[in-house]
Amino acid sequence: MTSYRIEHDSMGEMKVPQDALWGAQTQRSKQNFKIGQEKMPQGIIEAFAILKKGAALTNKKLGKLDSTKCQLIQTVCDEILAGKWNDQFPLVVWQTGSGTQSNMNVNEVIANRGNQIANEKLLHPNDTINMSQSSNDTFPTALHIAAVRAITYQLFPAMDHMIQVLDRLEKENRNMIKSGRTHLQDAVPVGFDQEISGWKTMIIQSKAYIQSTLPYLSQLALGGTAVGTGLNAPKEFGEEVAKIISQLTGLSFTSEPNKFHALSSKDAIAFSHGALKALAADLMKIANDVRWMASGPRLGLGEITIPANEPGSSIMPGKVNPTQCEAVTMVAVQVMGNDTTIGVAASQGNFELNVFMPVIAYNFLQSVGLLADCMKSFTDNCLVGIKANKEKMDYNLKHSLMLVTALNPYIGYEKAAQTSNLAFKENISLKEAVVKLGYMTADEFDAAVQPEKMI
Repeated sequence: MTSYRIEHDSMGEMKVPQDALWGAQTQRSKQNFKIGQEKMPQGIIEAFAILKKGAALTNKKLGKLDSTKCQLIQTVCDEILAGKWNDQFPLVVWQTGSGTQSNMNVNEVIANRGNQIANEKLLHPNDTINMSQSSNDTFPTALHIAAVRAITYQLFPAMDHMIQVLDRLEKENRNMIKSGRTHLQDAVPVGFDQEISGWKTMIIQSKAYIQSTLPYLSQLALGGTAVGTGLNAPKEFGEEVAKIISQLTGLSFTSEPNKFHALSSKDAIAFSHGALKALAADLMKIANDVRWMASGPRLGLGEITIPANEPGSSIMPGKVNPTQCEAVTMVAVQVMGNDTTIGVAASQGNFELNVFMPVIAYNFLQSVGLLADCMKSFTDNCLVGIKANKEKMDYNLKHSLMLVTALNPYIGYEKAAQTSNLAFKENISLKEAVVKLGYMTADEFDAAVQPEKMI
């Protein structure tokens, strides 16, 4: 049977599980918001630990907090960052839109654990841990810290890994010529390496787009407190805490120059997620290209083979499906849906505050995590094993009617179109058709139509 202790907040007493580090406000949120299974992301909790440590160090530097309390706060924040108290942050995303209850959850855990260590009540959730702060500036700060960390340490390494593998594939396939395709119809020839270079550049460009959003995400709201005026915070607090957070994370953060903007607008997050959506769109295109080209094995395009990782059917023996491609495309549509949620949520800032921040945080960090994971999985379980089927590429290339495009400079567009139409209608080669029509000799056709010179 669960034993309880009595905690209190400004609204009165609350029964809290005896072994819980959280306090009354966290318990109220647990009881009042039994909505869904989505918990506040771990990245947000870690970002809170970073900012609370930074705030304590700043308050000490500015003469507002003594060394003993500052050290206790640092110790607990380090424990949180080490994952020691993950089970002490139980709150769901679907809570107050300012994230106040998660801010207080962190404050209560730090205070109670710090008092445990000190063996006396030295820390208070509001007066000590939340000193010079408000939920209204801490949650957007945690959101930005978490976003920058996730992009830098999760997403970029996965993107770099994919770029390296695509670069290798491009070099390995330099002599492969295949039929191009536009509108899902035959088109003029293209080098398979050229096609891969397009994929590679998509990821390179997407990384540059995302990178360009980081200076905006790196601006922190701390110092604005409740409405942007900085009430109850020293004037220097915002700039000093941004410097310390930069030191703690090894990343570059600055104080948002206009705190009214920082609290009420989520445009930086919406902008950055737009770049994530662009990456998702490119991944959708690459995954679709791969599964189209690998379709078959006998009745599809069959121009490449991909690794056979698991059985593809519970009823059709021997069937193998492009499962990694399918996972990527599902992630892509999830990210696109998240972008809609973030865009709508970012539009809902009323007066001095946006109160859709937990759902913005959840969707943003989910997008980054899914993109990073699916790119690594797709790269390691599919891209690395792509092999060109030269025979099928040659066969499709030689039977492509769009090679007729090479005849335009010699016989003109209309005669070339007649040649293509005759070849298709009578199921004969382009060479046979153009000779039959009397527009060229066989030797003239051979001299004009050389796929290797058409790319």
